[in-house]
Amino acid sequence: MKRIIGGALAASVLLLGACTTAPTTPPARPSAWAAPEAIVAPSSFSGVHGLAIDKQGRLLAGSVVGNAIWEVDRQSGATRVMIPAMEGQADDIAVGPRGELAWTNYLMGMLRMRDSDTAPIRVVAKDLPGLNSLDFDRQSGKLYASQVFLGDALWEIDPAGQKPPRLIKKDMGGFNGFEVGPDGMLYGPLWFKGQVVKIDPANGAMTVIADGFKIPAAANLDGKGNLWVVDARSGELVRVELASGRKTVVRQLKPSLDNLAIAPDGTIYVSNMADNSVEAFDPDTGTLRTLTSGKLAVPAGLKIDGNDLFVADVFGFRQVDASTGAVRDIFRMQRDPDLEYPFSVGLSSTHFALASWFTGTVQLVDRKSLKTTAVIHGLKAPYDAMPMPDGSVIYAEIATGSITRASGPKFEHKEVIASGLGGPVQITLGKDGALYVTEAAGKLTRIPLDASAPLRAVAEGLALPEGVAQTPWGSFIVAESAARRLVEIDLATGTRRIVAEGLPIGLEGGPGMPPPYVPTGVAVGKDGTIYMTADRNNALLRIRPQR
Repeated sequence: MKRIIGGALAASVLLLGACTTAPTTPPARPSAWAAPEAIVAPSSFSGVHGLAIDKQGRLLAGSVVGNAIWEVDRQSGATRVMIPAMEGQADDIAVGPRGELAWTNYLMGMLRMRDSDTAPIRVVAKDLPGLNSLDFDRQSGKLYASQVFLGDALWEIDPAGQKPPRLIKKDMGGFNGFEVGPDGMLYGPLWFKGQVVKIDPANGAMTVIADGFKIPAAANLDGKGNLWVVDARSGELVRVELASGRKTVVRQLKPSLDNLAIAPDGTIYVSNMADNSVEAFDPDTGTLRTLTSGKLAVPAGLKIDGNDLFVADVFGFRQVDASTGAVRDIFRMQRDPDLEYPFSVGLSSTHFALASWFTGTVQLVDRKSLKTTAVIHGLKAPYDAMPMPDGSVIYAEIATGSITRASGPKFEHKEVIASGLGGPVQITLGKDGALYVTEAAGKLTRIPLDASAPLRAVAEGLALPEGVAQTPWGSFIVAESAARRLVEIDLATGTRRIVAEGLPIGLEGGPGMPPPYVPTGVAVGKDGTIYMTADRNNALLRIRPQR
């Protein structure tokens, strides 16, 4: 490993240290820790997307980040995993004419099927990145699927998996959650064009039915001459008359809507990725009922400032009251177009820095106005970022094993602080002015930013360390996600003690995903209370010190 330090960086670090100096008399090191308590309750899924009603009348819901298909009880809202990770990763779900089930593995670029609950799962299409929506023609048994975001194409898929996919149409504008009508036509939205359209699968001919949507995410037919559409940005549930194209906003819901399914009794089920929610709407009475929901979607990186906890929530950016657990939206996916699936958050007195390894970006947000001031693009899987008082930003890239400072106009000037790291995951600034970083390879490493000493491994042999934060008395709390525990590390002696174990952390990412996947966030309050995110059940936990 090596590091390169600039004088301006050292000065900014000293300034930041002065701004965050701990109280003169810090609390004493506790003799023990209380059991973890949830200040934000757990929820199902990890972002919820495609919905379907199968032949048995079961409501099925897919999760991409959570890599699973869930069953949701249509009366009680109780949930259970029906098809677990990794095969269960589903952006959309479709039910065939004989009750067969098909779903899209969005991140894997695959389409999987099974003919019954007891039949084996098989891959019928692959090498289609961004495979998103799908549906069967219930008359002919033909299967269609679309690529969105990581591609823009519509395909006919052989359910037997014997023939290669047939390209129907390309460059449509994001043909998202669609449905095959009884006439054999495909009805669905164009995400990037604000339209709902009809496509003839025989020749790709496309007809616009209605436009003027903000981000139409999915559309389903009700068998009564209407197409029901959910708008991800506006949060509207819209009825479109097929004959005239007339639109009626029937219900205002929250933004970040993703998909819908219409049951035989007419009930419309709607999913919301930012709230892990599934709601049931009765179009005859106008009654809306929440079956299941959560305050957080996929909680990851975490920072604390006074009584405020800031959570990078993948499908949102949230502020949580550390005392009450009350959650407030700062950003929501789709409602706020600048948001790019944040996995970590850093903060200074003036800015937030939201890092997304998935999109390769660091987003800088003014804390007062909550306006995005800059987005740094083209990074190699940035797992954490820290805004500095001089306007620069430090970020850790797991794909390059480096930590870099970006500054100047459009952050074009790049200065490598350290390289050769074994997968830098999370960073924090110590009370001594040094940078501390967890390395996926199993280390907590100290990086002096004033060039006073070489890099030094503070701790080794950790089990996939992720979140890190310093206590008021000087030790460090580290989340070992592979061991599902928190440990306290004494800098002076190198000794460790377990803070809590058996924790719901360490969500697995599946093929092609980096090992840390969703980083466990750790923060420590001024009184020594530890806060942490739990990516296996979407809770936010609090662990109080005992003295």
